[in-house]
Amino acid sequence: MEKIILQDLIDKLNEYNPEEVETIKIAYEYAKELHNGQYRQSGEPYINHPLNVAYILADMHADKDTICAGLLHDVLEDTEFTKEDIARDFNQNIANLVNGVTKLSKMNFSSKQDQNLANTRKIITSITEDVRIIIIKLADRLHNMRTLQFKSEFKQKENALETMEIFVPLAYYIGAYRIKSELEDLSLRYLKPDMYKKIEERKLKIEQDSNSCLQEMLLKIQAMLSDKNIPNEIKVRTKNIYGIYKRLSEGQKLSDIHDLLALKIMVDEVANCYYALGMIHQQYHPINNKFKDYICNPKTNMYQSLHTTVFGPDDRLVQTQIRTFAMDRVASFGLTAYWDEEKGNARNAMQEDLKSKFQFFQSLTEINSMFGDNQQFVNQVKCELFSDNVYVYTTSGETIQLPKGATPIDFAYKIHTDIGNTMVGVFVNDEYVPIDYILQNKDRVRIITDDLSYGPREDWIEKAHTSLAKKKILDFIK
Repeated sequence: MEKIILQDLIDKLNEYNPEEVETIKIAYEYAKELHNGQYRQSGEPYINHPLNVAYILADMHADKDTICAGLLHDVLEDTEFTKEDIARDFNQNIANLVNGVTKLSKMNFSSKQDQNLANTRKIITSITEDVRIIIIKLADRLHNMRTLQFKSEFKQKENALETMEIFVPLAYYIGAYRIKSELEDLSLRYLKPDMYKKIEERKLKIEQDSNSCLQEMLLKIQAMLSDKNIPNEIKVRTKNIYGIYKRLSEGQKLSDIHDLLALKIMVDEVANCYYALGMIHQQYHPINNKFKDYICNPKTNMYQSLHTTVFGPDDRLVQTQIRTFAMDRVASFGLTAYWDEEKGNARNAMQEDLKSKFQFFQSLTEINSMFGDNQQFVNQVKCELFSDNVYVYTTSGETIQLPKGATPIDFAYKIHTDIGNTMVGVFVNDEYVPIDYILQNKDRVRIITDDLSYGPREDWIEKAHTSLAKKKILDFIK
């Protein structure tokens, strides 16, 4: 990894936000002065860490306050500087962000475990007040994982495990795929070093062997689109190492992984996504059951793209992902793409969309209100939000995300409290099922309601899986 210096950060800022460079330089000088005499375990001056965090944020085109907070993110923890000092010398917004990423002090806790649980809760729930706190935390974690080789083996494994359990799901939920993929790979490198090495070698070999096939497809598709005057850009992508590891550990063979190789095709507008799809299918035979339209049905973290797997040259399976340039920014950076799209209003737009469009937000708010105890809160979040999900459909085709093990009771309450309270029966894929049926991926669910029903029975609490459903049933019974 190349060493980042202040000039790199300034160059990056000049690309998209030159007018804020002076303020950010001041924040850098502050952080450098405050961390003076402090060193990382690698032996380098401590300021290199916040500088790298700020650079990762600038790479996402973060706003001035977020980058200043990235530079100052460790001053409350590691120096005498206070939140009030930051508010006085910068602004209240930056002070709130730095306070949001700062760990709670040991003084308030009887044990290390209690402190860790409280901090985990603080990180997870910070998304409800300002999603930028999570984004700074992800940038901080990413740089720490990139420099993990200087820690003891025990610390490496501990950090890697926490990254997989907490930070990878958070990156997924806000749609920051680039960070998610890199965190997964870095974690696997420390959790299963032999396996990581083995897959890395096989992946490199596949990339070399497939290079000519992918280039041939790329040039052909590019020519077809340019012929029709459709602005386009095409990139080659191979599945990340952890993604391959996960498929192999589910019992698949390498040759079964249909999205191992992919071409990412970006065009100017939605109509041209479908036009490009038609052209690709005329040229290369598709595998029918591997087509997905995430443009009409976006994923629950707002990811949009058309996915089709085709038979490429040399009998190779190649997935093509077709999307607009704007969708690609969201696909790579998630909510952080709003810094480009919404310029001055990005923070408000992020919070608004989180509340209205991201299904996990409501579940998180519910869990937070139900569990006072930090241990119970963290356990519930891990099993309900951060473990495997199932995706089922309403009768109008809307995708609903639920934790694995969820039942129609959870589905009904997720749609609306009144639907849960008046539910008298359920059809799944047009067949009548009991209300404690365990929902499977792609199930189509139709809830039968009756306004004159007696409402939910007490034994439903045991049959429900989500905090939201359990809480609504309890509210009704009370």
